[in-house]
Amino acid sequence: QVQVVESGGGLVQPGGSLRLSCVTSGMNFRNAAMRWYRQAPGKQRDLVASIGADSFRSYPDSLRGRFTVSRDNTKNTAYLQMDRLKPEDTAVYYCNAQWVGDYWGQGTQVTVSS
Repeated sequence: QVQVVESGGGLVQPGGSLRLSCVTSGMNFRNAAMRWYRQAPGKQRDLVASIGADSFRSYPDSLRGRFTVSRDNTKNTAYLQMDRLKPEDTAVYYCNAQWVGDYWGQGTQVTVSS
């Protein structure tokens, strides 16, 4: 049974940083492509970062430079480092694993507010 569990969300002031973690189990993490999405209230779920099994990274132009995705294959974990956070980054952040199938975590809330 594949499990995907995000953590690391919380309340942060504008300009601050957070690092989200996505721990997986029950899958061959090394061969999985990992993606981070976010969804703000009333809006669609948007892709914010992806990292392939070959560690190739990609980001939307609007987020490049502030968000950094990484992975640790020894820990079956993907990370999303978010810097210089803005109120508009407030959303539920979801981790997605693509390995044979498509697997989602439950999401972690990120709130950027003073």
